[in-house]
Amino acid sequence: MVVSLEVIGLSLSTIFLATIVYILLNNLRNPSRSRLPFPPGPKPWPIIGNLPHLGPVPHHSLAQMARKYGPFMHLRLGYVHVVVAASANVAANFLKIHDANFSSRPPNSGAKYIAYNYQDLVFAPYGPKWRMLRKICSVHLFSAKALDDFRHVRQQEVAVLIRALMKSGSTAFNLGQLLTVCATNALSRVLLGQRVFSDGSGDKKSDEFKEMVVEMMVLAGVFNIGDFVPALEWLDLQGVASKMKTLHKKFDRFLSKCIEDHKVMIKNGEMAGTGTSKHMDLLSTLIELKENADGEGGKLTDTHIKALLLNLFTAGTDTSASTVEWAIAELIRHPKILAKSLEELDTVVGKDRLVAESDLSQLPYLQAIIKETFRLHPSTPLSLPRMATEDCEIDGYFIPKNTTLLVNVWAISRDPAIWTNPLEFQPERFLPGSEKAHVDIKGNDFEVIPFGAGRRICVGMSLGIRMVSFLTASLVHAFDWVLADGQMAEKLNMEEAYGLTLQRKVPLMVHPQPRLAPHAY
Repeated sequence: MVVSLEVIGLSLSTIFLATIVYILLNNLRNPSRSRLPFPPGPKPWPIIGNLPHLGPVPHHSLAQMARKYGPFMHLRLGYVHVVVAASANVAANFLKIHDANFSSRPPNSGAKYIAYNYQDLVFAPYGPKWRMLRKICSVHLFSAKALDDFRHVRQQEVAVLIRALMKSGSTAFNLGQLLTVCATNALSRVLLGQRVFSDGSGDKKSDEFKEMVVEMMVLAGVFNIGDFVPALEWLDLQGVASKMKTLHKKFDRFLSKCIEDHKVMIKNGEMAGTGTSKHMDLLSTLIELKENADGEGGKLTDTHIKALLLNLFTAGTDTSASTVEWAIAELIRHPKILAKSLEELDTVVGKDRLVAESDLSQLPYLQAIIKETFRLHPSTPLSLPRMATEDCEIDGYFIPKNTTLLVNVWAISRDPAIWTNPLEFQPERFLPGSEKAHVDIKGNDFEVIPFGAGRRICVGMSLGIRMVSFLTASLVHAFDWVLADGQMAEKLNMEEAYGLTLQRKVPLMVHPQPRLAPHAY
């Protein structure tokens, strides 16, 4: 692409002027800044700040920087002040003591161009509208009653996955892909009353939706320089904004049709539920609530409904699938741990039936495996960013208004100061009588916070834990796992590929071999 000298000159002039104005306004707004320092951190470059320091895997780079500058760091990414919490104590300071001040999200192109311009739950500003959307999800989708009502859906979809694996023969499976299909279909039946992925029948609508979800995950993981250097946003140098706008139109058409179809079904007295279930899917519930949700948060609109469905699809599928893939990989690498888990499963469940969700409470060792997987492989290694609503002082450091907060969840759960042998996969550490028996993963203990903590903790945490636990237990119980191409378990590649979620750099390719009585399947 040829760029004229006039455009280059204009861009440089814009950057220069924006920098001068930013510095002047920042100093005028906070004269006390000179008396309080920022937290320590690497020296920023002109204009782009510390962006080059992040490297290809930011949670690794930030963890390494924390060893030099301490667990409470300050960075400048472009023109944006950023503070990083890389220890349990620092994270608790932000997410517990100063939680109210850090309960909003910083502006970003994904929320603007894909998530209906901040009309969703994940990126909405903290306030009445956000509270309304969160309450709807908490009551109608993630409450204990709602989870129990749709338990049969998860069990049916896991059974479909197991039957698909049974038919593998000598074929090696990309386990992550099949897990994504299972998790997405289980969620879509609850949200929309139908599967969105075909069962190999080549359903065009399902295949198109799958491509859209994959594209969104790719775009969400791309660094967009316009988010950090506003003077360059209009240039869209990487073409990210353009791609996001195009993808948004595709999602909007899909979600708009879902809503219109449901409205017709409701008008005709049909139940848009989950097949044989008497329970309504979430979209039917949202349409009914639309005329009544006129409380503190105002009216619930079609835009809010579409933005909410978009959040749930993107946050509730890939995260669960990738975590289960990590769990199976760790168990393959640790045959003694796998054998101990199988002994527990065979004792509680036996070999004449598949695992049921109701069995999970009787599987303490399996639960310890899940905790250890979330510790070593948190699905979101850097928590979704938060933003300071007001200036504040923390531990003697100045934190300006609009500062972005990043919590390095990955680094915290590998901190040698609080974890014995932090890089080792040791589920026993969570068993009764062990060093971390008291630690949970639900945001109360900051040593391991895979779902975040405080007001902005992941609303789908309860479903995520259930789905990961049930899928892992079912796969471990139903099959023996052999790596593809004769690969040795001790040489299994466990490298990470950074993105929106913590993916494996090399997909887990496996041959599942049935280990239960034939009629169990």
